[in-house]
Amino acid sequence: MFQSAFLTRIVLLLMFVNMSGCAVNPEVETRDAVSPRLPFTYQPTPQTASHGGVRAILQDRDGNFWFGSQFEGVCRVDGGQIRHFTEVDGLSDDQVRVIHEAADGSIWFDNGVGISSWDGERFTTHATRDYPPMSGWSLQPSDLWFKSNESHGFNELERDAGVYRLHDGGLTYLTLPLPPPLRSSTGYSVTGFAKGRGGRIWIATYDAVFGFDGESFTIIDGARMGLREGEGVPHVRCVFEDSRGRVWIGNNGVGVVVIDGNSTVGLAPLAGVGDALLRMGIPMTASASVNRDQSLQRVFSLGEDRDGNVWIGTIDGGAWRYDGRELRQFTASDGLTSKSVMAIYLDRDGVLWLGGEGVFRLRGDRFERVH
Repeated sequence: MFQSAFLTRIVLLLMFVNMSGCAVNPEVETRDAVSPRLPFTYQPTPQTASHGGVRAILQDRDGNFWFGSQFEGVCRVDGGQIRHFTEVDGLSDDQVRVIHEAADGSIWFDNGVGISSWDGERFTTHATRDYPPMSGWSLQPSDLWFKSNESHGFNELERDAGVYRLHDGGLTYLTLPLPPPLRSSTGYSVTGFAKGRGGRIWIATYDAVFGFDGESFTIIDGARMGLREGEGVPHVRCVFEDSRGRVWIGNNGVGVVVIDGNSTVGLAPLAGVGDALLRMGIPMTASASVNRDQSLQRVFSLGEDRDGNVWIGTIDGGAWRYDGRELRQFTASDGLTSKSVMAIYLDRDGVLWLGGEGVFRLRGDRFERVH
């Protein structure tokens, strides 16, 4: 009996140890796996119904991630530490549209109003700029590019549609090559930038896309995008050149147009689901698999993953992936719980990140919310 009682106590003790391990270890694993969330509220501003989602992402040379918000400043994530910066800390504006890293390691922010930089300790808002009487366009690999100083349109010093070029620490305003009647049109307010082959810079404006290779310009207007007379003008929100040299143009209302050499094609026929170009104000195709909720008509971000797939971020339609053959939509069922995707970013390790109402990272064929 003694031996039986002793064995019973040993069995009970082992069961308790095992149960304790099962109770503790998953909690530790879960706690370690969950990153702290960014302090953004993602709430609409009083002046607009637009939500304050993540609009810009950058991984700097030290491995820190920067996440810029539509209305709530910027956050730097250094390991598990998050620092939140706003106008109170020196940003020129709480809207952060683009984040750059300069050759000297400083971080630059294209804000709703103004341009700011971070030197590792403090922010500086850059008010000193050069406005030459003639636009001396030039191009160097280290150049950074910024929109005009206003959220929309141009200030008294700028007068005409143009961009700022940061070169050798100085900001110079360069006007876009437009005929006199169009030079001051707010339709040429800048909405995005992208770099292409040979260092070419692509500049997206609402009404057209401009490409500069260091010597000459390429201009892609509504007619070049396939819009016919009477169909209105494009409403470009982003531009991207893929690894094959094709130029992808995302429109708010027209969807995606792809310029491949001398040809122009809409995304739907490129994917083999229709042969009509996108037309302003009407569905892009009759295919329910592509046109579900018209989710490819309001495009705000474009990018490419390490496998050459092109990603398309929309407002209210999640993200779409084009693998060269077909389109696939990613939504909450794929882990992407933000309906709007305003930023697409490939980090130094080849990991794809999306920004919207939260920050999401692609793991295999699903997204996980990181922040």
